[in-house]
Amino acid sequence: MTGRALVVLSGGQDSTTCLYWAIDRFGVDKVSSLTFDYGQRHRIELACAKEVAAFAGVANEVLPIDTFAALGGDALTDDIEVQEQPTAETGLPNTFVPGRNLIFLTFAAAYAYRHGITDLVTGVAETDYSGYPDCRETTISSLQKTLCLGMEVELRIHTPLMRRSKQATVELAQALGALPAMAMTHTCYNGQRPPCGSCPACVLRAKGFAAAGIEDPLTSRP
Repeated sequence: MTGRALVVLSGGQDSTTCLYWAIDRFGVDKVSSLTFDYGQRHRIELACAKEVAAFAGVANEVLPIDTFAALGGDALTDDIEVQEQPTAETGLPNTFVPGRNLIFLTFAAAYAYRHGITDLVTGVAETDYSGYPDCRETTISSLQKTLCLGMEVELRIHTPLMRRSKQATVELAQALGALPAMAMTHTCYNGQRPPCGSCPACVLRAKGFAAAGIEDPLTSRP
């Protein structure tokens, strides 16, 4: 593919897989990554993103956006225990940060505009996820149209994992040669390393690797 790609890199399993997908499609010299410091409780995410990007051989820049922390009310920015079951008020788990992916991709688009980048890559998915509305294909498609209109640019948002299960995502990571980088990622909602193994994110990740018949490099690292 032509053009340059910018990957929204959180330091987690899905965005790391997407980073390797972009490298495979665009070439490592045409890929860079962007990480957001949005006031997340677990700062290890930022370190993991930096480590993954360096290992993959691509640039990584961190942009600060602290508004989510100021808004609070979720388990990723507030000192709130993670609850797997949806809340009565929203019908979503308390790990949902309202508008997060919309804001991330809007800032990523602004960054891309300034750097002559035409393609954004994000790890959102409709399958095997917690029902977040900003992970849906209709949401991303609508946002792409809005960004193109609002900036008068031809911008493409790629979602390689949109319809993949966690098993399929693990298998894709293996095919792309991304498994070694998985040892550097962070998924645990409780911010633990080694991961706690019991939070919804850890359980979902473990199920994906088990279904694929592949050992998770993160849990098997020394």
